[in-house]
This record gives sequence, C-alpha cells and structure tokens, in this order.
Amino acid sequence: MPEIVPRWEWRAFAPDFGAAKDRLAALGPAEVAESDELYLISVAGDDNVKVRNDVLEQKHLLHVNEDKLEQWLPVLRADFPVSADDIGEVLEALRVTPPALTKAAYTLDELLDEVVRLNEAVRAIPVHKRRERFSLDGWLAEHTDVGSGGASTRTIAVESEDPARVIAAVRELGLESFSNVSVPKALEAFVGFAAGRFAVVDIGTNSVKFLVAERSDVGAWHTVVDRAEVTRLGEGLDETGELSESAMERTLEAVAAIVREASRERALFLAAVGTAGLRRASNSATFIDAVRGRCGIEIEVIPGEEEARLAYLAVMADLGLAQGSLVVFDTGGGSSQFTFGHDDRVEEQFSVDVGAARYTERFGLDRAVSEDVLRAALEAIAADLARLDGRPTPDALVGLGGAVTNLAAVQHGLATYDPDVVRGTVLDDAEIGRQIELYRTRDAEERREIVGLQPGRAEIILAGACIVRAVLAQLDSSSLTVSDRGLRHGLLRERFV
Repeated sequence: MPEIVPRWEWRAFAPDFGAAKDRLAALGPAEVAESDELYLISVAGDDNVKVRNDVLEQKHLLHVNEDKLEQWLPVLRADFPVSADDIGEVLEALRVTPPALTKAAYTLDELLDEVVRLNEAVRAIPVHKRRERFSLDGWLAEHTDVGSGGASTRTIAVESEDPARVIAAVRELGLESFSNVSVPKALEAFVGFAAGRFAVVDIGTNSVKFLVAERSDVGAWHTVVDRAEVTRLGEGLDETGELSESAMERTLEAVAAIVREASRERALFLAAVGTAGLRRASNSATFIDAVRGRCGIEIEVIPGEEEARLAYLAVMADLGLAQGSLVVFDTGGGSSQFTFGHDDRVEEQFSVDVGAARYTERFGLDRAVSEDVLRAALEAIAADLARLDGRPTPDALVGLGGAVTNLAAVQHGLATYDPDVVRGTVLDDAEIGRQIELYRTRDAEERREIVGLQPGRAEIILAGACIVRAVLAQLDSSSLTVSDRGLRHGLLRERFV
C-alpha cells in the first residue's frame, strides 16, 4: 500500500477571481468533475470531514507554517456503514462530545439522525461542486464552483508536498492578496459558527441592489456596502413580454461588476435573487444563463410572497416598532409586495403587478404631464391595488424600496444619501402630494436637478410617488414610516445563519 504523504495547501474563497482563473486555465488542460458532498463541521474542530459517493473522508490539519500554508494529511476513508470506532475518532477530531454509540456501525442516515442532529456543536452542510483540476510540474491546482443553501462562491486551491512550490504557484496566479481559508473554516462562517463577510444581489425590474455585510463571531451584522444601480432590466417588458437585448446587457454588466466587487470586499459566499421582471419575462432563462456563464452565479427567481416575507423580516429587525398591527409594502419597478402582520407574526402576504416602470411606460410619466394624465394614472393604480380595499387602517405602515427612500431623501434635501437620516423618516400625504406636483411639472432632465433624487430614478419617480400615495389612500393612512431595509437584508439573515 503506497505511503500517504501530507501535502501543503493554500486555498481562497471569493465570488470571482478575475484573471486568475484564465491564468490557471492557460497552464494546462483541466480534469472536470461534479459532485454532491456533505461536510461535517464544528465550532472547535479544524479537520476536514466530508461524505462523498457514500464514503466518509477525513483529512487532519497537521501544521500551519509562517507563510500561513496549511499541511493536511488524509487519515480516514471508510465506506458506509462506518464503524462506531471510526465515527468516535472523527467526532473527537472535530472536538465534539458524541452521544453513546450503541451500534457497531452506522449508515449515513443513522449518523445524521442519531449523532449529528442531536448535537448543536456540529452541523452537516450539503455542498455541490464543479471542479476543474490542473496537474502541473510539482503542484496541483483546482478551481471549483461551490453552491450551498442557495448561495454560491468559488475557490482556488494549490497544493504540493513542497511548500515553496505552493507559494510560487500562488504568486504566478496573481493571488497573493487573497487570504488562505480552508473549506471547514469557510463553511463555519457560512452557518454562523465564525465571523465572515457575505454578499447579496437583488436583481429587480428597474435596479440591481447590492449588499455586503460582515457578521461578527457573536452574530452582530455590520454593513460594508449597500447600494443600488439603476439598469432598467424591465424596459419595454410590458409591451413585448420579453427582456430586451440592451436591457439584459446593461444589467449583466452591472451584475458582473458587482460580483467582482464582492470579491474585492472579501465576501466568502454570494446569494442572488431575481424578482418581478424575471418572474414575468418569457425569456428570463436567457438572462439567467448569461449571468451563470459570465459570472458563475445562479440567480434564484423568488415568488412575490417570498419577497414580501423577507422584506417584512428585515423591517422588523431594523425599526423596533411598537406592538400592534403592521403593514409593510415594498414598491419596485415591476411589482409591489405587501405583508400584513401583528407584532412579529406574519398573517398575510401577497404581491401585485403594481410597479413604477410599468406605469411610467403606460402613461408617459417620465416627462411633464397634465393633471388629467396624472389623474388617470392614479385611478389605474388604485384599480390595480383593489386587493387593499376594505382593510382596516394599520397601527403602523412602513414603506421601503427605491421610490420611498428617494421621497425621504428629497424631503430632507440630502445631496449625499444618508441611511441614518432616511431610516425612520415619516412621509405624510401632504409631502407626497408636494413631490408629485414637483415631478409632474418637470421632465426627467429637470428632475435630476432636484436635491436628494437619485439621477437614475428621474424617469420613474413620479410613478413611484403615485403608487405610494395610492397605498396610503387605500389603507386610509395619513403617513408612513420609511425603512431603507428590504429584501436583500432579509435574505442575508436567512441564507447566512
């Protein structure tokens, strides 16, 4: 039997590695493989333990040298059912106190049900991988697309028996600026056992929203990046039922830049979702395929009800509202989401096809319009919001989304957007009416001169303000509270727990 030799490894995680992947591919032909694996991780343990092809594998971390390279030694490879002795040794390496192992051997299901799931200190994390493996003179390299729990990332690993060869390869690939992170440590951050940075991309009908946040080892979140870029993915969608080539290309460019930025910000994993525009377009698969091919990420198109639920969770975590009935609504380019609740309990959620981009195109609201046109638009919006008819006035009404936050920024005259000022702003009906008149009498170029208005929102802000006013009227509310939290913040807390 050949001697098992420990190998030195350097590994980094990022949503995108830029030119490094091309440099790696240029070094030689790749061996490509896909697999579904199950990692066992713990708070205290360092060993790499996984199940692949019904085999339990364990690598032991022997040493970390002065260059932060890690030396790993394979110590176990056992077919299921696995003996109780082997399972005991694996749990000991993970520094987990096992329950009494009453069987001589365990199937995978028995290991998970009777050992892993009864211990909060250990988690089983399913991971899908697509690996490109390169074998060169004296070292091995691997580029892997990794997916877990609706989030994705990439990892590049270099390994050799000689640590000097690993360092040289990392330099050759231009990866010195990335941190060396083992698979167990990356997954520990993913499930909340350790600190880490994570990214969320929300691809809407009018804009792409991007959030990077860092979670501390005690579970507190700190925002690193939180911004939106207007790409108008749904431009012309109402008329044709399809996403146009130019709109898809604009949005693809924005998403690609965001994925690169997520890597620069050291995000380990990224979750991407699509909303109303991608739900409605007959060719949304074309765009999703283009993003997958260009950026290596998978967009999950979520239902409107899920969009509403995640936004509600984000608001509840952000505003600390008093007890009572609460309605949270989120106005977007293609739809609006509503969640009705009481205290912290969600009672009803739904999405309606009431979006600023749709009414802008239908009534020409990207320019100055007459009072008659404005009246017709408000009547159409009210008709499409009929699902709100007859409902009681809530104790609290919270609005979120680009239209609402821009209305708040204009109210405060914010030349530079300040989330601390916007968050918690009260918009009353008189202020919304004042701004509607401000936008009704100006074309898009003139609106861009208004302090506080994001220039990319100039075309659709009048329609957005009309939707907000119609929601207040339908619910017989005189004002709303603004939150700048939304789907992306709720998704962050759900995917990276």
